[in-house]
Amino acid sequence: MSQSEIDSLLEAMTSGSVNVDKIKQKQPGTKLYDFRRPNKFTKEHLRTLDMVSQQYARLLSSFLSGYLRTNITIEVGSVGQMIYEEFTLSIPSPTVLSIFAMDPLEGSVILETSPQFIFPVIDLLFGGPGTASEKLRELTDIELIVAKKINAKILESMPQAWNEVLAFTPRIQSMETNPRLQQLYSPNEVVALITFIAHINDEVEGMLNLCLPYIVLDPVISRLSVRQQYIRKAGTAKKEDLSLLKHWLGQSEIDLEVVLGVSELTVREMLEIQKGNVLVLNKQMDQDMEMYVNGLLKFGVQAGSLGNHRAVQVISLIEGDQDNE
Repeated sequence: MSQSEIDSLLEAMTSGSVNVDKIKQKQPGTKLYDFRRPNKFTKEHLRTLDMVSQQYARLLSSFLSGYLRTNITIEVGSVGQMIYEEFTLSIPSPTVLSIFAMDPLEGSVILETSPQFIFPVIDLLFGGPGTASEKLRELTDIELIVAKKINAKILESMPQAWNEVLAFTPRIQSMETNPRLQQLYSPNEVVALITFIAHINDEVEGMLNLCLPYIVLDPVISRLSVRQQYIRKAGTAKKEDLSLLKHWLGQSEIDLEVVLGVSELTVREMLEIQKGNVLVLNKQMDQDMEMYVNGLLKFGVQAGSLGNHRAVQVISLIEGDQDNE
C-alpha cells in the first residue's frame, strides 16, 4: 500500500466509517511457522517410524532379557522431530553416545543410552543385581569398552525391525560421553527423535534415544510412506522367490487317471453282466486314451508296459476339456 492509501484507511477507521471488528472477522486463520524448525518429516513418516520402533522395541526386549538373563522391557515412549541443537541440549552429561552408520546410507546416526540404563546393564554383566549408580559419574575405560559391546549388540536387532523399509548394516564409528562435543550436524538440522523407555526388573527405569537426521534418511524418505510400502510389496517377484516357488511346486503330489473308454449300459444290462462278457467302449483301436490330471483332461496317451508294470506314453497335449473348463 502507498502512503496515501494508508492515511486514507487510518482516517476511515478514526471516523468510524470502517468497522475494524468486521475486518478482523473476515481475515483468514493464520498459523505460526518457525523457519528455524521446518517440519520435514510428515505425519505419515512419523507413523511409519513409530511402527518400526514398536517392532524394534519388542525384538530388543526379547534379546536383552535372554542376553542378561533378567526381565527387561523396552517400550516406545515418543516419536517426534526437532532440531539437532535441541537434541544435544536435552540429554544429560555424562551419557553414552554411540555414533554409527547405516550402510549404505551416508552420514551418521546417534544412539544415546542414558546412565540410568547403561549402569544397571553393566552391573548385570558383571554378575550384580542390576542396580543403578546413585551418583551421576563418568564411565571408566573398562565400562566404556563394555558399553560399546552392549550397544553393538543392541544395534544388531535394528535391521530386522527395518527390513520392510530399508536394508542396512549398522556400523559403530565412535563413542562419546559428552553430547556438547558431538557437533556432527548444523544446530538447525531437523532430526527424528525416537525415545525408548527401559524397565529392568520392573524397577529401574532408563531411556534410549535414537536420533535420525533427515539428511541421512533423505535418499530413502519415500520408503517411510505406507503407500510406497504397498507398491514395493506388490512389485515384480524376485528370481529367488520364483526359484523357491518352482522347487516347492515340484514337491507337490498330483493324481493321474487314464480312461480306456466309456460305455453306456442300462441298469438291467449292468445287473446281467457276468464273467467273460465283452463291453464295447466308445474308442477305436487307433484312438488315444484320455489322461486326467487332478480331474482335468490334459493328455492323449497310448497303453504299453515298462518292465513288469503297465504304463502309458503321452502322445498329445489336450488344451482343455470343455466339460471341465
